[in-house]
Amino acid sequence: MMRVACQGLGVSAGDTVLLDNVSLSFTAPALVGILGPNGAGKSTLLRLLAGYRKPDRGAVSWNGRPLSNWTATERGAACGYCPQQFEPAWNYAVAEIVRLGRDRRPGKAAPVEAILASNGLADLAARSWSQLSGGERARTMLAATLATKPPLVLADEPGASLDMRHRLALLERLKAYAGAALVIVVMHDLDLALRFCDRLVLLDGGRLAADRAAGLMLDDPVFTATFGLRLQAEPRRADRDWVIGLG
Repeated sequence: MMRVACQGLGVSAGDTVLLDNVSLSFTAPALVGILGPNGAGKSTLLRLLAGYRKPDRGAVSWNGRPLSNWTATERGAACGYCPQQFEPAWNYAVAEIVRLGRDRRPGKAAPVEAILASNGLADLAARSWSQLSGGERARTMLAATLATKPPLVLADEPGASLDMRHRLALLERLKAYAGAALVIVVMHDLDLALRFCDRLVLLDGGRLAADRAAGLMLDDPVFTATFGLRLQAEPRRADRDWVIGLG
């Protein structure tokens, strides 16, 4: 069972504090949403949890072992990271990008053709990166991220470039995947976060503002104060759908 923890994380850029004394722990299985206004520190936190950035203060551990002690190969096998922006060094075809993701664990993943088919990308296999729409790129990146079935998935706004239908499909896929893994996703869509996530972590100004079960977060006054909105939610179906009114 995958467990990720961070203690006292602090990061600054010049005089700007990006994260200030953030401590959290996450245990699989779960789909966790990271929310907050622009500049709250969401992407910075995700990069720290992935090991792509070192904190100025504090530490991150996976399964009780300091992340600094994990080799790059070990991290690649255990974690799939889907960045907000990705631009390959060469104009790879879709199949090649998926193969790069699959090869994080040689001999441990399904054939590329099977991964493409299961992600609805078979017809795009030979298409180059420059020929893809934003939505097609997002779907390709998710397929590459999940190719090795890592126990930890970190995704930074993976559905931002998708239309609503494909965004729902992506989150449904992540929700299903989180049934046996730890998935942590930076999100901006409040309604989708409430609908799909098991737990929500709210950042504001680089600090931890709230950490609640998704179904309870909307009732927390800190949540509405952080976004500067008056929110009203009415469950359309208690297990899934929400209507959110903004005032």
